[in-house]
Amino acid sequence: MAHHHTHDSGHQAAHGSDEHDRRHGADHASGHGHGHGHGHHDPRASAAMAELLDLDAEVLRPHLAEVTAWIGELTAGRPPLRLLDLGSGTGAGTFALLERFADAEVTAVDMSEDMLRHLEAKARERGAEKRIRTLQADLDSAWPEVGTVDLVWAAASLHHLADPDRVLGEVLAALRPGGLLVAVEMDSFPRFLPEDLGFGRPGLEGRGHAVLDERRAAALPTFGSDWGPRLAANGFTVEAQREFVIDLRPPLPPAATRYAEVALRRMRGSLEGTLAADDLAVLDDLLTPDGPRSLSRRDDLSVRTRRTIWLARRPHTGF
Repeated sequence: MAHHHTHDSGHQAAHGSDEHDRRHGADHASGHGHGHGHGHHDPRASAAMAELLDLDAEVLRPHLAEVTAWIGELTAGRPPLRLLDLGSGTGAGTFALLERFADAEVTAVDMSEDMLRHLEAKARERGAEKRIRTLQADLDSAWPEVGTVDLVWAAASLHHLADPDRVLGEVLAALRPGGLLVAVEMDSFPRFLPEDLGFGRPGLEGRGHAVLDERRAAALPTFGSDWGPRLAANGFTVEAQREFVIDLRPPLPPAATRYAEVALRRMRGSLEGTLAADDLAVLDDLLTPDGPRSLSRRDDLSVRTRRTIWLARRPHTGF
């Protein structure tokens, strides 16, 4: 069944919620970009994004649990009580942290009101509404009133910031001395398809990603960068960096197949007029729900991606 590998490169990790761009429209394959949560007012697009984030969280739940367990070990002496989720999306990080830290409360910040309403509904379903406060804010405009916190979770949000150095300074100021920033970023958007689909030209998904990668490099220059030096330059002590390689192999659970479908549909929407017509036709065949070549009929889908985590502390100064 599904398995994932953890590769410690020095020491890094990441989360499963995630992460892509809404500021520049449907630019990314399976993207979300709840970073500072660029709101848009298309309810269908918003609902599709919410479903994508929820599926990402469900499919990568074991990975997320591994990450929060790691944080739990590092904070065993003083478990965090006041948590801040920056760019919370639909709350993958929020709920994973609440599960790990039984006495904690989370302030979930996102720019998208739709995402926050979705998160609140999930909190009510889980009986967790008393432990969560939501706050709508655009981090590129002004730092929200969050008070002093023990831990900041920033999953796939830093690369959306227009001025990350300013925001990291605000994060540092909001953390208590000794408090922890958990910065989660993606090295790559998830891949789902085999190289050879049995029809069309091999390498379809790679060609689609190449187009999106080029577009993203212009729109989000810090995506995929090494955040360690930037964290250090902004006053943090970087304690650990860890990379998780996620490699879920068939047979996949139904949620993972649905995740592939939603992500590839998003990718298809952003490649209109850019990818070759024969490649677009193959994607259309894969995305025809009951078609003979539908994704739902395939038994060779996988979920492959990498996430990197930096754990950085606000130093204890003057003591």
